[in-house]
Amino acid sequence: MSVYFVDKFLYEIDRDPALLERYRTDAASLVAEWETGQGTLLGIAHTVERTSWLELTAAERAALVDHDYVALFEMGAHFFLNLTIMIALYDEEYAGRLGPLSFQREMAANLAHWIGKPYPSVEI
Repeated sequence: MSVYFVDKFLYEIDRDPALLERYRTDAASLVAEWETGQGTLLGIAHTVERTSWLELTAAERAALVDHDYVALFEMGAHFFLNLTIMIALYDEEYAGRLGPLSFQREMAANLAHWIGKPYPSVEI
């Protein structure tokens, strides 16, 4: 499990409009490229964090590629980072069809099975 690396991906992609658009249109190649070359150390360009534990698991990679916010939440991704990137990806599309906060309501409904349960662990 590499929750830190997942959270770092969500944080960095959500703050760069060009990367966010690539994530919307070609998530698989962006995730692969980011994991091997853009997961930077302390913002230093071209420096990839490399240790024995900083890599995405196959399940994390698949959830990121599929924009599977439920799986990301269940694996321990930070809720706010998960929510904000998914809003950036889907809110406009949903609002145009279903009104304001439509995506957020869908996300809440899809996570309703967590009501009353402890928040997923974010331990590394």
